[in-house]
Amino acid sequence: MSNIVAIVGRPNVGKSTFFNRMIQKREAIIDSISGVTRDRHYGKSDWNGRVFTLIDTGGYLEGSDDTFQKEIDKQVNLAIEEADVIIFMVDVVDGLTGMDQTITKLLRRSQKPIFLAINKVDNTLRIEDTSEFYSLGFKEFFSISSTSGSGTGELLDELVKKLPKEDREVEDKLPRFAVVGRPNAGKSSFINALIGEDRYIVTDIAGTTRDSIDSKYNRFGFDFNLVDTAGIRRKSKIKEDIEFYSVMRSVRAIEYSDVCLLLVDGTRGFDGQVQNIFWLAHRNNKGIVILVNKWDLLEKDTNESKKYEAKIRKEIEPFIDVPIIFISSLTKQRIFKAIEIAVMVYKNRSQRIRTRAFNNTMLPIIEKTPPPAFKGKYVKIKFCTQLPTKHPQFAFFCNLPQYVKEPYRRFLENKLRLEYNFKGIPIQIFFRKK
Repeated sequence: MSNIVAIVGRPNVGKSTFFNRMIQKREAIIDSISGVTRDRHYGKSDWNGRVFTLIDTGGYLEGSDDTFQKEIDKQVNLAIEEADVIIFMVDVVDGLTGMDQTITKLLRRSQKPIFLAINKVDNTLRIEDTSEFYSLGFKEFFSISSTSGSGTGELLDELVKKLPKEDREVEDKLPRFAVVGRPNAGKSSFINALIGEDRYIVTDIAGTTRDSIDSKYNRFGFDFNLVDTAGIRRKSKIKEDIEFYSVMRSVRAIEYSDVCLLLVDGTRGFDGQVQNIFWLAHRNNKGIVILVNKWDLLEKDTNESKKYEAKIRKEIEPFIDVPIIFISSLTKQRIFKAIEIAVMVYKNRSQRIRTRAFNNTMLPIIEKTPPPAFKGKYVKIKFCTQLPTKHPQFAFFCNLPQYVKEPYRRFLENKLRLEYNFKGIPIQIFFRKK
């Protein structure tokens, strides 16, 4: 569970450039899968071994110049409320503006750690121009360049020291199943149908649920928390502060969950925004079950669900070992099946394979199909084990880990999935020096 760091500031100071630099730096290492859709406004980053979620508040800003001031006030207030640490970015080229001073006033009320990042300091002449920002009165200020990356290391060194300790456990030890998806996909209706009471207001207006709400639930002799999240919505639709708040809360709900039930509106399809949520859950190594809702509204022949399923699997390659269930919250069609599958996915995520049994299974497979030779050198894998982490991670020990390429990693993952049931669970495989 990572902390949230929000980047705030007026438009065009370079928030997104900084954000992209931070995200890519991590994604290039963590996500070696090609073609993974990146979301533009929130993502994972890390520094000195501390992982955090970075939110670019500028990504949510809408409207003409005269509405900017009002919108920025809302964004800053929300960032103050939800984030653990705030980066306040200003622009040395434009100098100190009235809007910067307004944001400073809003930030002064907060008890959160705030770092002033003076951006676009690309040469020594501009260093002198940073002095006017000292009048804002922030203790922590850094001259940086989002474009070249200079100064960002010093900023991050100090920032991670101020992140709260990561052992903030969620009070309830019950497994958490988060119901996520775009607004109006039917998340609240789905939970109402399960619980059998109209716990949530269900309307046709998108975005009725403004917050994440927990419900304790028991099914198949299994206790868990069911979390309804406000829908995650694409940038052009986020016009009001509550929408931005919803997105932040949904990101956090995914991070704090064990399994994500991704609700897809069957009438709208598995579009780019739904894919973003899918990859967000995948990046966070959560169990995933895809539920195609409103299936009762679609005229279909018997092959329709197979075609629909094939289309979704094409979009989520190479991670295709995910349960896809066609449901209707309205008629309660297959909704209990969805929970049964989610419980199975949760158990898959927490299974542990004994090291001896794992070696007995995997080493003969590796012996039969060893990694391809690289520059005349042969990779010999002698030992493998499951790492003691919350989600499935496996280490394969060999003489030349640097020569094992992505196709072989994928080959091993496919074999692993054939031998053991990890349906709905992202798997991480590491090659280490023996």
